[in-house]
Amino acid sequence: MAHPITPLSPPLKDELDIVIPTIRNLDFLEQWRPFFQPYHLIIVQDGDPNKTIKVPEGFDYELYNRNDVNKLLGPKASCISFKDSACRCFGFLVSKKKYIFTIDDDCFVAKDPTGQEINALAQHIKNLLTPSTPLFFNTLYDPFREGADFVRGYPFSFREGVPTAISHGLWLNIPDYDAPTQLVKPLERNNSANRYVDAVMTIPKGSLFPMCGMNLGFDRELIGPAMYFGLMGDGQPIGRYDDMWAGWCCKVICDHLNLGVKTGLPYLWHSKASNPFVNLKKEYKGIYWQEEIIPFFQNLTIPKECTTVQKCYIELSKLVKEKLGPIDPYFQTLGDAMVTWIEAWDELNPPKKAEGAASLSAPASAKAEPTPKAK
Repeated sequence: MAHPITPLSPPLKDELDIVIPTIRNLDFLEQWRPFFQPYHLIIVQDGDPNKTIKVPEGFDYELYNRNDVNKLLGPKASCISFKDSACRCFGFLVSKKKYIFTIDDDCFVAKDPTGQEINALAQHIKNLLTPSTPLFFNTLYDPFREGADFVRGYPFSFREGVPTAISHGLWLNIPDYDAPTQLVKPLERNNSANRYVDAVMTIPKGSLFPMCGMNLGFDRELIGPAMYFGLMGDGQPIGRYDDMWAGWCCKVICDHLNLGVKTGLPYLWHSKASNPFVNLKKEYKGIYWQEEIIPFFQNLTIPKECTTVQKCYIELSKLVKEKLGPIDPYFQTLGDAMVTWIEAWDELNPPKKAEGAASLSAPASAKAEPTPKAK
């Protein structure tokens, strides 16, 4: 008698949260339903907490608004940005899973050049579960990908690789450009016919990169405390540099702790071009400041005694205040917020040996229900 075939469980179903920052109803989830429905969602509502955000039926989720952030963190809520997608890092803070995938609500399922829909989440999981090779570049890109390997001349002592902390995905349709580039190339689009690159590569040790937060996976246990998107948006002199800041901080800490960062596949479809004039108002100080921020990250040294992400990040906060503080008082405020973030992280995420101890819990308004509805 033949036995029925049991469907395979989605990879990392009980080990991964999907974090979504939003100010609107999440109708975009309908297109992602085949890929996202098995997973738990953490939705961070930005803006007016009295506005009702509607989530399609059948998803398992928690919905947090600003009132929940204030209630859960108290005075430490000051480190969470308001009216900026940087609020997503609150979802990283309250998650209890090993892995995080975060996506923006204007991003949809892309298709590869053959017309096949791309399961972006599955590709991020593949990237995170295979080693990275930051110490020596492999000219066939990711040697752990099926059908690939290390090329001739690649040192055998480096072939084991290092754990992958971050998987950085890309986008088709609307490019992730800054405001000046948007203004001079308003009609430019990435399409699968001529811009799709079927490759994943490790970013070499010592190299920084511009991290985009709208298609991003990471190992929360390896790098989570550094995945802080900074103070941006309402009340701050800068916006749209939240993911860049997190990327720079994470990369120098990954380099210090011998962790890897991959970029390339998967692609998703970025559907909405933001207003370049609005973006310029948010970005202009960042465009000016980054000419000093980048050399700061390129030249800093984290002491050898910093053996955890938290210790690295606290050291980094001191250097931010010391070296970048003279540029603008904002960096003094940012340095203080980085410390507050780590304090909040440690409060909500005690060491595993203390997991049985009492800790902060999600507010009633944020609890998931079997058939959840936004409160």
